[in-house]
Amino acid sequence: MLKLALIGCGRIATKKHTEALIQNKELFDVVAVCDIVKEKASNCADIFEERIGKRPEVETDFKKLLKREDIDAVAIATDSGSHYEIAMEALSNGKHVLVEKPMALSTKHADEMIKLSKEKNLKLEVCFQNRFNPPIQELRKKIEGKDFGEVHYGVATIRWNRNESYYKQASWRGTWEKDGGALMNQCTHNIDLLQWMLGGEIEEVYGVIKNFSHPYIEAEDFGGAIIKFKDGKVGMIEGTTTIYPKNLHEKLAIFGEKGTVVIGGLAVNRIEEWRFEGEEGHPFMSLPDPDTVYGSGHVPLYRDFYESIVNDRKPYISGEDGKKAVEIVLAIYKSALEGKPVKFPFEFSTYEIKEKKYEI
Repeated sequence: MLKLALIGCGRIATKKHTEALIQNKELFDVVAVCDIVKEKASNCADIFEERIGKRPEVETDFKKLLKREDIDAVAIATDSGSHYEIAMEALSNGKHVLVEKPMALSTKHADEMIKLSKEKNLKLEVCFQNRFNPPIQELRKKIEGKDFGEVHYGVATIRWNRNESYYKQASWRGTWEKDGGALMNQCTHNIDLLQWMLGGEIEEVYGVIKNFSHPYIEAEDFGGAIIKFKDGKVGMIEGTTTIYPKNLHEKLAIFGEKGTVVIGGLAVNRIEEWRFEGEEGHPFMSLPDPDTVYGSGHVPLYRDFYESIVNDRKPYISGEDGKKAVEIVLAIYKSALEGKPVKFPFEFSTYEIKEKKYEI
């Protein structure tokens, strides 16, 4: 059993991380929970005590926590802007790291996290839990089995709603310094799935971002992009939090020479189109929606994190994997703000957007 500390006890921690750790209680001993707001950490500790009869210690200083020798690994579920600092501190202190998406808000910071994890021989995994959705796994099998023939292009569509009360729940939301906008926060999961299915090296990205209806945040509430891959494939992204009056849908579509797949549902959890030679339809077309847009992938994600540590193997969603979606979003930002396509490789960060006072 691995001894783990959960750092960040807000919305995603109490909705998904606690449940995933409780369901994997034979793998992880949660020895401490940490948040700068002590009440949040205490509430999180209450959940563990009520469900498994053991109360983790409550801490407010993550640096003090990470110096403890009785902690093997940490899960980071804080605001996006602090992921880098906490992860680097954890790795420096010999802890394996599972970090929420996005892993960082800078291409340079993502590279530094990956480099340090390798130097320390520690595992770094990123919370792109939708990769574990059963329909996504079925699609992945078709990609790896070459059933599409030549894959032509893919489309990630995220049409959601986030209102003012959502952004006012936490002061960091929608800021360039600690969050980014719809693409970096809400859409990054589907962007990860799109690039994972298309694969290959990216040549360039052309993007557009707008703030249509959220004047109280700094960042975008709409983003669109075209991704050109070196091998000829094309990716398209449409992501927004402006849909009236509530979430509409999230879809991932992959089109190829011999196959067509569209996955939708609340959290890309249900197959809508499945067309291959001899296959018209799939049993997963009737799957029910999960209880939230976060889906149910955190449980297998934590199991994979555990197995990667005890078996000393690469995590299913490594730091290198986690960087790719961040890099695409930052390329969209850079392209939109400079008005031209962004060639890969490049360096950029949301901090640079704030520093240069770009307007969208």
